[in-house]
Amino acid sequence: MVKTLLAGIFCLLPFLLMAQDDNSSAKYRPIDTVEKKDLIDLVRSFVNIQPRKISPQEKKKIYFSILPVAASGINDHRMLITSTTAGFYLGDPSNTYISTATFAPYFNLKGRYGLPIHSNIWLNSNSYNIQGDTRLLKYPQYTWGLGGGQPAGNKFLVDYVYLRFYQSALKRITPYFFAGIGYNLDYYMDIESDDGTSKTFGEFTKYKFGTDPHQNSFSSGPSLNLLYDTRNNLIDPLPGWYGNLIYRYSSSFFGSNDNWQSLYVDLRKYLSLSSSGPKNMLAFWSYYWTSLSSGTPYLSLPSIGMDPYQRSGRGIAQNRYRGESLIYFETEYRCDITDNGLLGFVAFANVNSASQINSRRFKYWNPAGGAGLRIKFNKKSGTNIGIDYGQSRDYRAVILNLGEAF
Repeated sequence: MVKTLLAGIFCLLPFLLMAQDDNSSAKYRPIDTVEKKDLIDLVRSFVNIQPRKISPQEKKKIYFSILPVAASGINDHRMLITSTTAGFYLGDPSNTYISTATFAPYFNLKGRYGLPIHSNIWLNSNSYNIQGDTRLLKYPQYTWGLGGGQPAGNKFLVDYVYLRFYQSALKRITPYFFAGIGYNLDYYMDIESDDGTSKTFGEFTKYKFGTDPHQNSFSSGPSLNLLYDTRNNLIDPLPGWYGNLIYRYSSSFFGSNDNWQSLYVDLRKYLSLSSSGPKNMLAFWSYYWTSLSSGTPYLSLPSIGMDPYQRSGRGIAQNRYRGESLIYFETEYRCDITDNGLLGFVAFANVNSASQINSRRFKYWNPAGGAGLRIKFNKKSGTNIGIDYGQSRDYRAVILNLGEAF
């Protein structure tokens, strides 16, 4: 009961904040007169390179950030990752949000690799927002079945090749509000499973859709997309609001193995705690993700860490909790350590619950928390290198990223 009450408070807190007369609208930006620094400035000063002077007629259009890292992969084998983020403006920065494109290929020596490309494009004066998510992955990972309450050791290894192609185009309806349509394709190929026993994937999960061994799972269909965004910079969000609704319809008419529908609702609030000086803010994130009908393939069911940007559940193993519905809440405190913005830190806490099998009941609540360091890589785009440590009851991890978690 106490956990349920706490989760409800997490959910309602952003709405209570919106009702107040605060200074967190898109028009408000904290005033800071201190000259900003980033890693590029440090490198230039170390090797004594003076930046080329840019005339008032010149405008730099693209800002790159690169993070070559090594992180732990499946079964604790080392994984190599190179993440590249490009930020650029396709219009006047005073009335056009910054567009982004991210390419983060990774691989290890134990059969896991990925080629993901994410893009979020804002046309001049924010007239249109075009979003893309394309991935080709070889993706062995564990699953713990549906719902919560399973011991950490009660897991099942599933291996497959995965192709994702999501594209959507949204038109501005009013300032900050956009609506449009998209197309979503998920193709899970050659699904294999082995937990060291004679048990099959379907027997372990007690779920019949998309769990046949050595088979493919194909889903395809249109989506309806609604977006409200006052953040101005999604790489390093400033005070404002974000809301996103995605209704998806996968149909045999478009080649799907089964007909099914889903709904994803994402709400975020960014609140500045000071009117001037270095960053000092709170960020809130909540989402509700649910399958609206039977027929949803197991690997397409709502799962922690499998949200559109795969950033939820820091401190919890990806895919640890899965269900026909999933609800998630997170709060993060963000603050600059240095006045020039080069270094900062965050502290975060999150909680999630996946519905029980054959039920829409949220019985188990799964908390996690941690803290992290922020290093400003590119002050022009606002890109940070994020180094986070997260921990839950049966898991801990260091998470490296370009940009904020949300």
